[in-house]
Amino acid sequence: MSAPAGTPGTPEAGDRTDRAEGAAPSTPRALARRRRREALRRFAREYARNRAGLFGLAALLAIGALALTAPLLVDQADLTITGAPGAAYQPPSVEYPLGTDNFGRSILDLVIWGSRVSLTVGFLATAVSVVLGTLVGMTAGHFGASGGAAGRIVSSALMRVTDWFLVLPTLVLAVALAAVLPRGTGTIIIAIGLTVWPATARLVRAQTLAVEARPYVERARALGGGHAHVMAWHVLPNVMPVVLAQTTLLVATSIIAESTLAFLGVGDPTVVSWGGVLEAARNAGAISSGIWWYMVPPGLAIALVALSFTLCGRALESVINPRLRG
Repeated sequence: MSAPAGTPGTPEAGDRTDRAEGAAPSTPRALARRRRREALRRFAREYARNRAGLFGLAALLAIGALALTAPLLVDQADLTITGAPGAAYQPPSVEYPLGTDNFGRSILDLVIWGSRVSLTVGFLATAVSVVLGTLVGMTAGHFGASGGAAGRIVSSALMRVTDWFLVLPTLVLAVALAAVLPRGTGTIIIAIGLTVWPATARLVRAQTLAVEARPYVERARALGGGHAHVMAWHVLPNVMPVVLAQTTLLVATSIIAESTLAFLGVGDPTVVSWGGVLEAARNAGAISSGIWWYMVPPGLAIALVALSFTLCGRALESVINPRLRG
């Protein structure tokens, strides 16, 4: 004989107890949010075990905070040639911890202010490269795996274009683009973004082919999912971890490329960047004159940022790929 509804121990009584205690029902959306929170906690725990990654993250946060607060720390009038506060080529001292340049400007102020342009160019050029590389790689991988004969032709054409860009000297192509286009920060961003995307495209294509072979993608196609649905809801979320790790590595490459272009004299001469400071030091003869404080600080800043992004990228790779955790 079944117990009356509402008797302690019955499902109805349990539901009433949960509602009385204010427990929210477990909906699919709530379960998805809970899984995301648990995944983020696991990711944070795994990342925290990598000391090199933590050092890189701490250095990037410090440099980012310095770049954001640069207008509060540096007077822009002191960065102009006519408003330089010191004498030319003063060595490091209490007043000027990193010395002055050939115009009497503080090297420390130049390095702090130059972080804004260098980081901006690095992030935006990386964004252009990652978006372009992800679109090309995911399109080539998806249509190469499930697009039929026409899809394989599209995939082959995209990868041949990628291979063509891959074999071109990156620096030479970037210099050519920066020399042809009007000078400016936007030109540097476009020149770098259009030259470093092939590696991302090859990586994303390989990951897309691996995802396309999984059963849930075949099930989505059998249920009527089109190309756009499969790529947006099944392929893209699974290639994003790889794209994220690649992004951290490309930011370092983009910053070094911007510094190289500025050092070669094809950058924007109206803005202060780390590469521009090095180029000015070369033109002023600091290398032959032994004025080391003009060259070393911006070079160390570039090296520190590149190293920090590389450490973060390697830490992300070790979290994403369990075989690298050792």
